Amino acid sequence: MMKIKTHVLFCFISLCFASNAIHVLSEAISKPSNPVSYLLYCGSTSPETSADGRKWEPDTKYLVSSDNTAPVQATYQDPSLPSTVPYMNGRIINSETTYQFKLHGKSRHWIRLHFYPIDYNSFAAKDAYFSVVAGGITLLKNFNTSVTALALTQSHVIKEYTFYPDTEYLNITFTPSPDHKGSYAFVNGIEVISMPDLYKTATLVGFNEETVDAESSVLQTLYRLNVGGQFIPASNDSGLTRTWYDDTPYLFGNIGVTSTSNSTDRKFKYTTDVPEMIAPFDVYSTARSMGPNSTINMNSNLTWFFQVDSNFLYLVRLHFCELEYTQDNKRTFDISINNKEADKAADLVLWGSMESDVPLYRDYAIYVSDAVGDDNLTVTLTPSFDAVPPPETYDAVLNGLEIFKMNDTKGNLAGPNPVPSDYMLRVEKLKEEQQEKIDAAREEENKKRKKVVGGAAGGAVAVGLVAAVCIVAYQRQRRVLGSDPGMASGWLPLYGSWSNSKSTISSGKSCSSSTLSSLAQGLCRHFSLAEMKSGTKNFDESQVIGVGGFGKVYKGVVDGGTKVAIKRANPSSEQGIHEFRTEIEMLSKLRHRHLVSLIGFCEENEEMILVYDYMGNGTLREHLYKTNKPQLPWKQRLEICIGAARGLYYLHTGAKYTIIHRDVKTTNILVDENWVAKVSDFGLSKTGPSLNQTHVSTVVKGSFGYLDPEYFRRQQLTDKSDVYSFGVVLFEVLCARPALNPTLPKEQVSLADWALHCIRKGMLEDIVDPNLKGKINPECLKKFAETAEKCLSDQGTHRPSMGDVLWNLEFALQMQENPNGASLIADERARTSESTAAHSISTDLSYGGESTTDESTDSLNSTNAAFSQLINPQGR
Repeated sequence: MMKIKTHVLFCFISLCFASNAIHVLSEAISKPSNPVSYLLYCGSTSPETSADGRKWEPDTKYLVSSDNTAPVQATYQDPSLPSTVPYMNGRIINSETTYQFKLHGKSRHWIRLHFYPIDYNSFAAKDAYFSVVAGGITLLKNFNTSVTALALTQSHVIKEYTFYPDTEYLNITFTPSPDHKGSYAFVNGIEVISMPDLYKTATLVGFNEETVDAESSVLQTLYRLNVGGQFIPASNDSGLTRTWYDDTPYLFGNIGVTSTSNSTDRKFKYTTDVPEMIAPFDVYSTARSMGPNSTINMNSNLTWFFQVDSNFLYLVRLHFCELEYTQDNKRTFDISINNKEADKAADLVLWGSMESDVPLYRDYAIYVSDAVGDDNLTVTLTPSFDAVPPPETYDAVLNGLEIFKMNDTKGNLAGPNPVPSDYMLRVEKLKEEQQEKIDAAREEENKKRKKVVGGAAGGAVAVGLVAAVCIVAYQRQRRVLGSDPGMASGWLPLYGSWSNSKSTISSGKSCSSSTLSSLAQGLCRHFSLAEMKSGTKNFDESQVIGVGGFGKVYKGVVDGGTKVAIKRANPSSEQGIHEFRTEIEMLSKLRHRHLVSLIGFCEENEEMILVYDYMGNGTLREHLYKTNKPQLPWKQRLEICIGAARGLYYLHTGAKYTIIHRDVKTTNILVDENWVAKVSDFGLSKTGPSLNQTHVSTVVKGSFGYLDPEYFRRQQLTDKSDVYSFGVVLFEVLCARPALNPTLPKEQVSLADWALHCIRKGMLEDIVDPNLKGKINPECLKKFAETAEKCLSDQGTHRPSMGDVLWNLEFALQMQENPNGASLIADERARTSESTAAHSISTDLSYGGESTTDESTDSLNSTNAAFSQLINPQGR
């Protein structure tokens, strides 16, 4: 008996020792010895606190020499900046200049460089070409922040690096590029922060059992994604201040199914190899998988697509956590990077030592060569349907993804500046032209002012003249502020005098009188009224191509021949300055293939005019009914619906904030000369609810026939309100009749009500457009109608998300093009299927709380050309 007790006691002591050892090791990894944290707000004169609560100090005492440098202040604040600190001050550098930081002990460090590329006094952003060297490693060479921000469609640029300095002091040197005349360097913020050593070795893809030493490498962070989850700010990253982004813009083809752990008190089983700080809790508690339909998954995959620089080695870190299964061989999948096998038959339960809820990661290294002119990197997960024995479920899953560039053998990390899109180059050119006009107007005004002052010298006449000028200026200011009773309400100039439209800065804070001034100058061209009159033949009625609640839309030309659509506000319209402002604010921030592009605006002589890209084929409604135009074939109608769904999906998920369109209808879906659908008219759009809200309470606006009944009753707006309106659009496309037709019998007036009634009675075929009879594959029609029906659910919680709508529409298109695929689905549905809801996992494909089964969820075949390519490099 004593021996047994002694043995038990020994085991207990050993277990405690092992547990304590694991804890100590974990602490050693998570907490570097003698950590440092330098946060420099360059150009500032006093400490400041950023929006995330971190404190930044002035940079002067870290400069080896401040000669040939100068502090500067930004003249306006872009609304998309996350904080005034560290962006509204900066330091201009005219010759080689070094910052020096003392490091306390050897450990890995973050280096983050923050840039806000605008014109600083006489220093034009386009001339800022420079290099940055840190610890002997070239981080940037011939770098231009203005070009980079333009290519990324961002207001600011952050460059993040991590490496292991081998000296007591870290030097970061900025050098203007000698190859550019008048070049200079600048920086707004610098971070040097100790971090745990989280990088060891990586498996070299394409070479058997070869590894790459990541520990001694300098790494540049290119992408850090919370796969299947939402944006995670740096403040929620367990002290490591990393930012994690949504993976949606990088998906190629099949968008998969997102899942989230419902348990808020879920405990993950971290190990010494995978400590808790390796990634935030939210990364491992969300995931993206292929969906429950194994038969379809065998012909599909999950693929993410990234743009990178060629001739560099890249570290790709994949984060996994099995949240569903507790036994091995339930789900296995293959991992490929750039079409090269990285891992075969990955089984997360086996990787987790036969347990679930175990956070895991795998590091792979891949060399991207320019041998074939390629500068892309793809990560692909494919079910292991060749595995022996075969897994029970053909599926793949991923929780997080990080991509780092590794320095080459010459100690270089610098790549070429990215190339902006043609559209963004055009925007930048228009911006420069507008600025030249503004500068010319200022110069002319200064000349006139000098003449007035000179002519007024001496005598009472001069005093009277000055007084008159002051009165005129005062009256003008009153009109700008809207206090002049002689100015009609709702028609106030947004910017006042354009020569004075830039905001002034005091103590690092923007004092702009208009939230639109920076947007207008940055992304919107300011047209003169004379240009608008010339381009529309003085608003001749023969140029009118549409009429809406805001006013008439004219076909016009600018710049000697560029076709545009010009929307002129009607002074008697109820949609006045608020819609004008909203349209500019929304479209200035959004860039997407399936959203109409705003070129510019005119705000002169109490006119409010918006200028858009010209859509050669007009509105979707023009091609459905009451038209002399040829009827659209079914496939083309379906493709237009898919394009519009992509645009709305981007509004709901791809922008910085959820944007609810609030006026989705067939007249607001335009079609260009190539039949590409684009969502238009953002005058009624609203920013969606914050994370801790479920809706936005607002006055009901929209178009009758498309209005969400729940929104109408409760005045609570959600993104599901757009889904309802889009459901009406889908039936409008299918039935080729208006959303409301008062001439029909009472029960048929509302298309939404009539369509739902016919579906319930099994009479769907009776209301389909006669021109489509016999031309729609039955399975395609069924899928399309089911999708539209779900959109029209009375309660928003029972409607699909726009991502689900897009998924089903693309699958319907696949059914139309591939009848054999439709037969495959029919056979699959005939079988008895098990519910896939298990272990508190919920998916986005669950409508109204129903469990997601094979019958309600269909996957896409990524090899088919019909797949949704949700990648949009200019979208973020």
